[in-house]
Amino acid sequence: MVEPAVSAVVGSIKDLAVQETTLLCGVIGEAGFLKDELERLQGFLKDADTKRRSGSESAAIWVSQIRDATYEAENALEVVDHMEKRNRLKKGFFGAISRYARLPSDLITLHKVGNEIQRIRRKVREISESASNLKILDLGSTELDSGHVEDEPLQDHGPVLQNFEDVNVVGFEDEEKEIVEKLIGKDNKLSVVSIIGMGGAGKTTLARKICTSDKIKQYFHTIAWVTVSQKFKGVDLLKDIMKQITGDRDKDREIDQMKEYDLGKKIQAFLSENRYLVVLDDVWTTDTWNQINRKVKVFPDADNGSRVMLTTRKIDVANHIEMPTNVHELKLLDDKKSWELFSGKALPSYKRSLIQNVDEFEEVGKKFARKCNGLPLALAVLGGYLSKNLNLEAWSDILQGWASTENGQMMGAILARSYSDLPSHYLKSCFLYLAVFPEDYYIPILDLIKLWIAEGFIPHTAKHKQEQTARKYASELAQRSLVSLVQVVSNRKVHGWIEVISIHDILRDWCVEEARYAGFVNVIDNTSGHVGEFSSNTMISYRSSFQNYRDGKMTQATPHLRTLVGFGLSSFSLPKLRFLRVLHVENSSLINFGSTISGCIHLRYLMLRWCERVTLPSSIGQLLYLQTIDLTETELESVVPNSIWDIPTLRHVCLERGFSAPKNCPPKELQSLHLDIPDEDVNCFESEYMVAFLSQMTRLTTLYLSVVPMPSEMIHLLAKMTFLVEVNLRIFESLDQLPESQHFPQGLRKLHLYAFSIKQDPMPILEKLPCLIVLCISGYEGRTMISSAQGFPRLQELELDLFFFEEWRMEVDAMPRLSRLELSNCMNSAPAVPQGA
Repeated sequence: MVEPAVSAVVGSIKDLAVQETTLLCGVIGEAGFLKDELERLQGFLKDADTKRRSGSESAAIWVSQIRDATYEAENALEVVDHMEKRNRLKKGFFGAISRYARLPSDLITLHKVGNEIQRIRRKVREISESASNLKILDLGSTELDSGHVEDEPLQDHGPVLQNFEDVNVVGFEDEEKEIVEKLIGKDNKLSVVSIIGMGGAGKTTLARKICTSDKIKQYFHTIAWVTVSQKFKGVDLLKDIMKQITGDRDKDREIDQMKEYDLGKKIQAFLSENRYLVVLDDVWTTDTWNQINRKVKVFPDADNGSRVMLTTRKIDVANHIEMPTNVHELKLLDDKKSWELFSGKALPSYKRSLIQNVDEFEEVGKKFARKCNGLPLALAVLGGYLSKNLNLEAWSDILQGWASTENGQMMGAILARSYSDLPSHYLKSCFLYLAVFPEDYYIPILDLIKLWIAEGFIPHTAKHKQEQTARKYASELAQRSLVSLVQVVSNRKVHGWIEVISIHDILRDWCVEEARYAGFVNVIDNTSGHVGEFSSNTMISYRSSFQNYRDGKMTQATPHLRTLVGFGLSSFSLPKLRFLRVLHVENSSLINFGSTISGCIHLRYLMLRWCERVTLPSSIGQLLYLQTIDLTETELESVVPNSIWDIPTLRHVCLERGFSAPKNCPPKELQSLHLDIPDEDVNCFESEYMVAFLSQMTRLTTLYLSVVPMPSEMIHLLAKMTFLVEVNLRIFESLDQLPESQHFPQGLRKLHLYAFSIKQDPMPILEKLPCLIVLCISGYEGRTMISSAQGFPRLQELELDLFFFEEWRMEVDAMPRLSRLELSNCMNSAPAVPQGA
């Protein structure tokens, strides 16, 4: 699967090569010729890749060589492009010289790049000639595929987006009812309910549906969900449980520092005071229970009807637990239920009206459903695949060629078909990219979109922003059941799009192996025994994902690596990676990070989440392609250099500590900004610079700013930020009154506004915002609050904190769509809601 990567790079080379600039001199011509030759050879990659898969070693070598040459070309041309951008940003005397003359260092660079491109052109010609001589390809007759991206309109994914909260449990209605009754039964003694079934049988899906049912939420005071999987540490599971039962994200770092015994005691004490349900999902080994409870008996029996529910593939896991256990073996679906699930995917109701011969489709479809042997995952993926090709002849041809296989082989065959049927090589790259994430990882869509864009998997089109196209891709994968939609609380109503996804472990295993075979991603996981070996030694990967890696030195990281992703790494030092474009690291400790990253001029994406020992170099401002810098909950050993604001391509910035107020102009491309100034840094906070800086950010769509106290001028800056969709400002010391509603962004959907004191009733102003869906506000001190008829026309969630009003007058038809109201610390608050409101 080399075609997607090369297509993206050829497009990138084209953009670089056609720039009209005197700096590039003769390099422009050489780059243009190289681009044409690569584009011509790109048309043969699909044919060559097919021959490689059939076992042709010479085709495998050819495919690998053309990909290597393409990447080398992009690296060389980007050095010159970076030089031009750098010179354009220089100020003063040397800036003028570098823009209108050629410095000796620039001439040397141009000479080197020119020679490099000539070398790559010779290499490409040799690759082409060898392919012809060895009869790998018929370069004279193969139909070219230019890889052109059509700017087609976004498809309607409404049914997915509108219903992504509804977990599909077709065929499990009786099981759901039975298990719920076991969980809320009359026996007050602590007991375990185990759901057992083979991989893909729907255990996790059923458990999620049960946990979100009204009966369960009303019966249990506390519900926690922990995914165990094959690789786990007892202490990590305890930390996960602790974070969920406290529900306070501000304490996450404190919890991460706690010892196993202290965690167990804290959890035990909390659960003793509550009727609780703890779900242990995807348990593989019999010693899991002992690992969790080895220091402290974590799950107390308070004789109040508390329960533990676990899902597992193995009966011995359920029987190993030494307490009352109800075992529920999940049966595979019968023909009737199989057809119900399959038809909902393959022939959804919104498509049936467009099908004239639906009866004939149903006749063939029922035969497909029986082929899946009652396995829900197979039914969903195959149904999603066939729904994209509603052609009766095609269905019949596929059915006729269907081999009778065991469930494991069957899933592999279905996944291979569904993957091959993805409509573009960009989308194929996006799907295979999911292999970089660990098993059972919840993948935030916003992170995934940033990664896809940084990798070059999202094409530029005339009508749509890249973010729109990326969301379309995520919806496409969801409709095909290649990813699972995860229920979340935040933002689900704000945007109306998918927020978090996960990938079933069976799908992920296939994805990892396919990505390895194609040389697309190398997944190194010490605990699972995967050490990065490929099915073919001719395909070197330019992307690596290190998971649970404890070596300290990343010896398996090739110096030409373009992407490095890491999760849960011990202290490690990065090798010199000159061509790195994506760096995403979580829960790790980094050594000598600053000196390593300073030379990575190609870097697009820098995410360090929950990391330690991080120092950013002052030269970070020279990373002129950087789009995302996210240092969420990362400990910095020095301040963030202000030179980051010199990077013109920045789209997303998240800084939580160790930075000072910038004094220069913000990047023009900036879309989201998250700045959190801790209490210990507030004395260094220069509010006048921050206000002046933010007043220039007219293109933002998301703004999060936390500082105590918040400059009062900030509330008035929102009038200039007309594209804002989400705003979180905390904490104002005092607000006499809010600006009039016309001075707020009219497209605002989510507003968090925190103050110690708001003197005037904010509702008459905020209720006029036409698009507002979520409102969280604190600090109103007035005696009366008024909600007018037809006010807040789209508001669905309202949270009020520290509101001390004595009367809430709510007119009929106020907040007509409100579905959730939360009052916290609202003393003397007794809203009088008239009948019909």
